[in-house]
Amino acid sequence: ETVASGLAHADNIAPALLGGIILIRSYDPLDVLQLPAPRELRCVILHPAIEIRTSDTRGKLPESIRLKDALSQVGNFGALVAGLLREDYDLIGRSLHDVIAEPCRSPLIPGFAQIKQAALDAGAFGCSISGSGPSIFAFCTNDDTAIAIGKAMQNACAAHGVESKYYCSRINPVGAVRV
Repeated sequence: ETVASGLAHADNIAPALLGGIILIRSYDPLDVLQLPAPRELRCVILHPAIEIRTSDTRGKLPESIRLKDALSQVGNFGALVAGLLREDYDLIGRSLHDVIAEPCRSPLIPGFAQIKQAALDAGAFGCSISGSGPSIFAFCTNDDTAIAIGKAMQNACAAHGVESKYYCSRINPVGAVRV
């Protein structure tokens, strides 16, 4: 993590090791919680063939945020956790509205707004930037829709002159295992 992003964060390694959807409550001391991933949940990841360094995107984030935005973000996050616990896909989708990082980082991804809209038009109930980018994720509830979303996102990305690959999967609840 330190080499990849410039800081020792657990946001990539924790899900890889533990599986599932991970909530990092604290870094000091490290407190990592595994949230349930609903069985029907499918994730589509579009990876545009561009490089965005985490260390560079961190500087795009504001040093302070408006109270209104903080309250909105906290409300959406709480509702996202509730949606995961209830397996309420509509609530999950309504909660995937990032008012802090996405507006700052999305301009670094060519065609982000169109890619996101293509995902939603193809059946995703939520879509946003994965971490600091450039990958973009979308959620849906079945494999056929996931493939359609991946193709739509890829086409929207290509319309902006950027090649990409997409991946569709359930959320792995197990993480890394010794084979």
